[in-house]
Amino acid sequence: MPQAVRFDNYGDIDVLEVREVPRPSPADGEVLVRVRAAGINPGENAIRLGALHERWPATFPSGEGSDLAGVIEEVGRGVRTWSAGDEVIGWVDTRSSHAELVVVPAAHLVPRDPAVSWKAGGSLFVAGTTAHANVRAVGAGPGDTIVVAGAAGGVGSLTVQLLRHTGATVIGLAGEFNHAWLREHGVLPVAYGDGVLNRIRELAPEGVDAFVDNFGDGYVDLALELGVAKDRINTIIDFAGAARTGVKAEGMTGSANVEVLTELVKLVAAGDLEVPIAATYPLGEVREAYRALMRRHTRGKIVLVPQ
Repeated sequence: MPQAVRFDNYGDIDVLEVREVPRPSPADGEVLVRVRAAGINPGENAIRLGALHERWPATFPSGEGSDLAGVIEEVGRGVRTWSAGDEVIGWVDTRSSHAELVVVPAAHLVPRDPAVSWKAGGSLFVAGTTAHANVRAVGAGPGDTIVVAGAAGGVGSLTVQLLRHTGATVIGLAGEFNHAWLREHGVLPVAYGDGVLNRIRELAPEGVDAFVDNFGDGYVDLALELGVAKDRINTIIDFAGAARTGVKAEGMTGSANVEVLTELVKLVAAGDLEVPIAATYPLGEVREAYRALMRRHTRGKIVLVPQ
C-alpha cells in the first residue's frame, strides 16, 4: 500500500505520522500522480498547529502538502490533456501531496520541462506563485527601490529574483550566511537585527519605494517607519499587522493558477530563476524536515522526496 503523511489532531511536529493508505483513484477530470518531489511550506506548519483554524480549518485525519512534481500513473474519465507516463508539475488544494501517490485535478498541472529538476518543480507552486503575487502587490518596476524581509527563504529567494527582473533595485534582509548568494543575484544584502533601519537608509538615501515582508516579527512597522506608502507594502505572514495598519496581505491572490506556474517553469528552465534547495528528506523523515524548516534559517526550499 502507498504511504502518506497524516495527523489526527492539531499539535506540534510529533503529531505527524507516515501511514499506509488505500491506493487513491482519480475521479472524472483527475489524474493519479506518483510523486517524485513535494515541497514543504511554513503555512502547512501553521495549519497543523491549529494557528489558522479560523481561516483554513483541518478535518481529521488530515493529510498535508500542496506542491508536487511527479509522473502520471492513471487518468480519470474525461481527461484528454494527459496520459500515463507524462511528467508534470502542479498542486493540490486537498492537503495531500506529501505522499507517494496523490490524486490531482488535471487542470492543476503543467508539463515538467526536462531542464527543471524534480526538486525545483516539486517545490515551485506555493513559493513561486506567492513570490509572483508579491511583485504584483507592490507594483514593482524600473527605478524602484524595494526592501524584502526574509530575502533568502523559500518565498523570499524567488521574490528578490522576480523583482530584479522588473528592473527594481532590491535590498534583501537576511542573515550574513546568505549575503553572498544575494549579491550573486543582484541583491543588496542587509543584516537584520538592531540598527537595521539605519543600514537600509544608508543603502537607500533617497528613500524606499516598496516593502515585501516574508518574515513577520515587526517588519510591517519598519516599512512604515521607512516612509513606504501602505499600498506598496505587502506581508505574506503578519495578518494581524496588516489588519492593524492597513497594508496589503495578498498572499497568492491572483497568481495561484496554471498560467503563472507555466511562466515560472519557463523561467527556471531558461536559467532565469533559481529555486534554491536547502535540503531534501525522504517521506519517512517528514518530522525532521519540518524541524529544519521552523529554524527559519534555510536558504530556499526544503523538499520531501517520497522515492
